Amino acid sequence: MAPFPRICLTGPESTGKSELAEELGRRFGVDVIPEFARDYALEHGNDLRFEDVEPIARGELANVERASDRAIFDTDLISTVVYSRYYYGDCPAWVMEEARRRRADLYLLMDTDVAWKPDEARDAGGDAREDLFDAFRAAMDEFEVRFVIVSGEWEERVGRAVEAVEGRMKDEEGRMKDEG
Repeated sequence: MAPFPRICLTGPESTGKSELAEELGRRFGVDVIPEFARDYALEHGNDLRFEDVEPIARGELANVERASDRAIFDTDLISTVVYSRYYYGDCPAWVMEEARRRRADLYLLMDTDVAWKPDEARDAGGDAREDLFDAFRAAMDEFEVRFVIVSGEWEERVGRAVEAVEGRMKDEEGRMKDEG
């Protein structure tokens, strides 16, 4: 069996990352690794500070370490970098280094063209989503990762995501044949 490429959903909050990660996990029969920062925010209160960036990053790393080779990630350390820079103007250097070292094979960057849904782990109102989308897109370029923007209504999003994952899987199969 060919290895499953490391797929990560990323982007601003309330764009359907978790729901799409679960859908892709079912369709491809792989594990879904949840976002650590969400549970952390719920546990510690949503009034996070710069001091919370490192424990969040350590939690994300622990999730990566526990993950099987056949998994889809609902965010990763690049998200931690983006949010840390956006809210606090900085990010610990080690977090940025680990984010670069542990890049996924494909990022599905979720667009903000869906309605905001309030949630106790989210910022009030979602006014920052467009700015955050721009920050995530810039991070995709900065970290030199392969990414696809996923937009549209739900079925369209699912279709685009499945197509992107299948394309990446074919790329991996071709690479393995070339090396084999």
